[in-house]
Amino acid sequence: MQETLLQQGLDITVFGMGIVFTFLLVLVIGTSIMSRIIVRNFPEAEPVAPVSGNQRDDSPRLRAIAKAAIQKHRERNK
Repeated sequence: MQETLLQQGLDITVFGMGIVFTFLLVLVIGTSIMSRIIVRNFPEAEPVAPVSGNQRDDSPRLRAIAKAAIQKHRERNK
């Protein structure tokens, strides 16, 4: 009686693990296929370079704001 219960438990465990493994394998394969389809049909847009070289993002006002924020952060974390 004990061996049959142990054998049944082992059978159920192996069956369950096989089902989970198969499901995860199908999930990975399906996700990979969908990813390839999306990348092929909807490519990522190329980044656009700035048109004018005269515009600068590092204006003195922006630098002052960044410097004040860094200083305040350092003061809080002492």
